[in-house]
Formats: sequence, structure tokens, C-alpha cells
Amino acid sequence: MVLKALKMAGILDVPKPRINSHMLTQHVSKAVCLVGRVEKVHPTGKTFTICDGEGKIATVELNEPVEDDLSGVVEVIGIVSNKGTLMAATYNILREDKGIPFDLELYNEALKVIHDFPQHYPFEVAASG
Repeated sequence: MVLKALKMAGILDVPKPRINSHMLTQHVSKAVCLVGRVEKVHPTGKTFTICDGEGKIATVELNEPVEDDLSGVVEVIGIVSNKGTLMAATYNILREDKGIPFDLELYNEALKVIHDFPQHYPFEVAASG
């Protein structure tokens, strides 16, 4: 349990690829960043689902129940489990100020460009050794 907590805390210090729900299975046991609109929060507050820019649903699991009114667009940083769920280390609610909604479809198009041209958008830092 302590190792899991240390692993989760350390993911904030490393580069993470931005992905959509479709890419979760390609990143099992890796730290990622996923953005989506909150669809449903489980009554326990320990899981919620989000819908990404492709309309695909992802499940996010939390260590502690949600304390806020969780709605709108969220950015979740966590580790992908072997079940394809995202074990969240942290999440941020992206406020939609001045009536301008966050365009998840456009965000998803940007993700495609980033992943189609990895030489221009590196996520990994070369290990020294």
C-alpha cells in the first residue's frame, strides 16, 4: 500500500502523455493525463466516469471520495490499471469561464496530431546512464 502511494505521488514529477479513452489499453501501468467531461459520479464518490472528445467513456478510480461537486470538464492524472481504468493521483476541474465551453472534440484532434508526430511532441525523457 505504501509503495502504491509512493508510486502515485511520483507520477506528478514525470512527463506524462496526454491520451484519450481509446488509448488507455496502450498505457497499462503507465502515468497518463486524460481530459473529459464528467458523466456520472458513483454514490460512494470513489469512482466517476468521463466522456472524452471521441465520445468514449473512461472510468476513474479515486483513493478518497470526491469532496467537491464534480461536474464539467476535468483533467485527470493517474496510472492506467490492467482493467483499463485510470487510478487517479489527482484531478483538476477545468473551469469554463465566460460561457465559453471547453471543446473536447478539438482537444481530441490536437491529441491525434501530438501522437501522429511524436518527434515534435516528446513525452519521454531519455534516461541518463
